[in-house]
Amino acid sequence: MSNRLRFRSGQVELHKLRVDSDTILSAGDLVYLDTDDVKPASDFPFTTDLDTTRGNFAAVFLGVCHQASAAGETADVSIDLSPLSVYEFDVDASTFEVGSKLACDGDSDGLTNQQLAQVSSAALAIARAAEFKAAAASLLRVQFASAFHTASSNVNAAIG
Repeated sequence: MSNRLRFRSGQVELHKLRVDSDTILSAGDLVYLDTDDVKPASDFPFTTDLDTTRGNFAAVFLGVCHQASAAGETADVSIDLSPLSVYEFDVDASTFEVGSKLACDGDSDGLTNQQLAQVSSAALAIARAAEFKAAAASLLRVQFASAFHTASSNVNAAIG
């Protein structure tokens, strides 16, 4: 996927995190923590069905990658974990209410790195719509909910 970082407003909170030399990241990728390394959503293992995979991904979702990392690179990358940042992301064409729950888009092959889809369960969600769309839209402003930020609305974001 190309580097498409579409930050629009809000407070960014960048954290420097490790990346393996065989991991390829683009700016704008949705990423998760795999033990102690950052990986893109497309690398997340598919389990049983799409909803199960989305729920498992939400439990380890970090945030939005702000730096690209090519194969062979091992330098730490900056990831935005802030629940206050607003980004513009591709979405499955639909209408949206402010607060609509969103998860990584995907299919039986896995999750996508830079596209979201509306979901009904908070346990699957990693983001909420930050704007209302009365007509079907394929681009939406959203706020993310990292599982690793204590101010996040992610159901997995807790200490203890």
